[in-house]
Amino acid sequence: MLLETVAVPARGHDKIVQPNHMERASKLIRGLRLSGDVLSAGELACAAWPQAVGQRIAAHTRASRMVRTRLIVEVEDCIWQRQLFALTPHILNNLEKSFGPGLVEDLEFRIVPRRREPQRAAQAVPALFPDEADGIADPVLRGIYRASRKKAQA
Repeated sequence: MLLETVAVPARGHDKIVQPNHMERASKLIRGLRLSGDVLSAGELACAAWPQAVGQRIAAHTRASRMVRTRLIVEVEDCIWQRQLFALTPHILNNLEKSFGPGLVEDLEFRIVPRRREPQRAAQAVPALFPDEADGIADPVLRGIYRASRKKAQA
């Protein structure tokens, strides 16, 4: 998310001129120095992870939390861990561009097998014991069959 700063005229005074350039919203939010209850540094870093690494890498990784200035990232296997370890300086540079220096100084890649997401059934699950009387097309004969079955089981 990018925000543009513009010049704001003051009443009867000189104009306050701010640079007319694009500034990242995360950098602006961090500069506000809001209380820790609003947005923590870890939440900000985890939210910026997909943008810093791109969609393909983000599909195989997940930024889980911050420990001091180290961002803990969960990866699928040791191959992803090795490859991302080699890309650490580039990723840190991208994170620094997002919200300035000092927030994330190191990355730790931990192997966590991918979790299976809950899946919805494509169709309704049939009853455990289907009633064989439902196979009788004629409603009168079906009723007679059910009555006789009930009488036989009593």
